[in-house]
Amino acid sequence: MWNLKKQRLRPLIRKGTLGLCISFLSACGTTSTIHSAKTDFDASVPSEWQQSSASRAVLDTHALSQWWLRFGDSQLESLIKEALANNPDIRSALSSIRIARAERGLEQSQLWPTLSANISAVDIHTRDRDSDRSTNETNYNGNIDASWEVDLFGKQQQYLKAADAELAAATDDFHQVQVSLAAEVAGTYLSLCSFEAQLKIVQTSVATREITLQISQWEEQAGEGDALNTQQSIASAEQARAQIPDLEQSILETRNSLAVLTGRTPQSLQAQLQQFKQFPALPESIAVGIPAETLRQRPDVRAAENAILAAQSQLTAAQRSRLPSLTLSGSIGLDALSVGDFIDPQFIISQLAAGLSAPILNAGQISRNIKVQAELLEQAYIRYENAVLTSLSEVENALSAIQKRNQQLATLERASAAAKQAAELAQMQYEAGEADLLTVLDAQRTELGLDQSRISTHAQVLNAHVQLYKSLGGGWFVPTTVAQG
Repeated sequence: MWNLKKQRLRPLIRKGTLGLCISFLSACGTTSTIHSAKTDFDASVPSEWQQSSASRAVLDTHALSQWWLRFGDSQLESLIKEALANNPDIRSALSSIRIARAERGLEQSQLWPTLSANISAVDIHTRDRDSDRSTNETNYNGNIDASWEVDLFGKQQQYLKAADAELAAATDDFHQVQVSLAAEVAGTYLSLCSFEAQLKIVQTSVATREITLQISQWEEQAGEGDALNTQQSIASAEQARAQIPDLEQSILETRNSLAVLTGRTPQSLQAQLQQFKQFPALPESIAVGIPAETLRQRPDVRAAENAILAAQSQLTAAQRSRLPSLTLSGSIGLDALSVGDFIDPQFIISQLAAGLSAPILNAGQISRNIKVQAELLEQAYIRYENAVLTSLSEVENALSAIQKRNQQLATLERASAAAKQAAELAQMQYEAGEADLLTVLDAQRTELGLDQSRISTHAQVLNAHVQLYKSLGGGWFVPTTVAQG
């Protein structure tokens, strides 16, 4: 029966929708043009990094997935593990995946028929006035309705493709949250190490200056010195001591930041972070590969590309809204005087129908929607281009930062070692009466300043490695909850 109906529909489709089909094929050129523009942009990605120190070996994606292990710091590993499991942003991103998966299921359900059923019973009471007799009877009615909009030109399939791409983009967004979170935890942890190392240096400097102050006071009491030297010594010691509250506040705030990142209260993390931490070991260099490999690895770039695929499918679906739609419907009704009569075929009434409809006049709604979807696709392409440019820039910046910060650290280490020796010599000469107090105080200030700069630069070197791992797209993996759906 349906073969006959299809034969009758084909002339309608051929004659009545030829112009619409031509318009549809013309409109498809927008998608092709934008897709071609994306391909041309991908072709312009450089074949290698500007930094000569960058390795062209294949990108080590396995090492990137848990790059923090390369620092050899168990506390850092523990903090990142906690953050990836408990951080609110992680849980929110997982919820977004579940939403996208459910929306994809909704789109898929549109490809299938819908069934609805209802049943009713009506009591009828009649009374014969002549015989004064009453009768009661019950009529039972039931029916099953079926409706199916045939995806004649694949419009619904395009919506399903868009939902697939949006689900993939939501998963990529979750991976990007993992990448950013791991890097943020590591950067915050390195800041904590830097503040605590600087606090220890300042406390040592204060102790040294107090020794100098004690000597000045003894000399003044013995008549070999004057009050000027004593006051200068006091000023120097207090100047160094004044840095301690600020560093302690920075340490407290950084610890609290780590607590937020790991999804814990500040009090619950304090005990774990009380002890002074040395800097993590400097990681070995990692093969960074070529730019094209980085673009395939970075979740934000992948999400932007999936957004383009979703927008393309939405545009195609909007264009196919101009074409006719075929709806098949059917109904099976049951009418009986008793429940047992429902099984009697003579009471079954069936009805099948097919309808073909096409938009004729809708005040330009479809064409305007097509324009909207075309612009959304253009915006998706622009966001993709920005994601690619940003990723390339971030890798170049990180590679350069590692090189330059290492040079700076080497210089500061030499300067700090020389300043330490100069301060020790000045102290010895002052105690021997061969140098004045100002020379000692100046040497102590120089030593403290260079030590703090060295510690800060050391943290920057380590953080440059963190930023490199992040810019290469490292730090994401597929947890069981995502893989199982």
